[in-house]
Amino acid sequence: MIRNTSLASVLEQEIEAMVLNGELAVGERIAEFQLAERFKVSRSPVREALRALDAVGIIEVVPNRGAFVRRIEVAEALEVYEVRAALFAQAGRLMAMRANPGELARLRTLHAQMNDAAATHAFELYFPLNFSFHELIVDATGNRTLATQYRMLVKRLRLFRARNLMFGDTLEVSNREHETIVQAISKGDVEAAGRACFEHVEQGRHRVIERTMREGADASATTQEVQSRIV
Repeated sequence: MIRNTSLASVLEQEIEAMVLNGELAVGERIAEFQLAERFKVSRSPVREALRALDAVGIIEVVPNRGAFVRRIEVAEALEVYEVRAALFAQAGRLMAMRANPGELARLRTLHAQMNDAAATHAFELYFPLNFSFHELIVDATGNRTLATQYRMLVKRLRLFRARNLMFGDTLEVSNREHETIVQAISKGDVEAAGRACFEHVEQGRHRVIERTMREGADASATTQEVQSRIV
């Protein structure tokens, strides 16, 4: 039983990576037997791994139909953004209180690297740096519960927003918001850090929703519904 549980945990990580890197597309049906063949295991631990991913909101297991990569609709994404903003604001406050010199130096280095990537619109460089920047702030809190919940929300949002950051001048805009965060945390200004982190997520929410509305990416949510949630 211990071996099966351990195997299911490993499979959970592998399948999650397949989803988040786009190998399994949003809405795609996941064939248990194909995963079992790929990882050379029985279908039982695969099924257990899919149930675990269903619990965290990445996979949707539909009775009598199978497992699918979850499709995050606009209304759900807005709810997730609201919670993420609150958690990231608290993370900013806690890092401003607790950060050590090494963490502050790492934060400044990541921001400088993002400046370079944003200046050349190098999305493929900016995107992983952006995740590292946010994760550093969350990890520097020393609060494992906050970090776990934050990461779960981010994974769900990755199913929704995909590559939205790469359009227009959003890289530069996003990184100017990072500058405000870095300054507040570096000064140890707890309240300013919280405000900057909260506003950063809120502005990201507006950018993603506005683009989704323009593209008509979610036919189930009318413009009026989306606007009423943004206001």
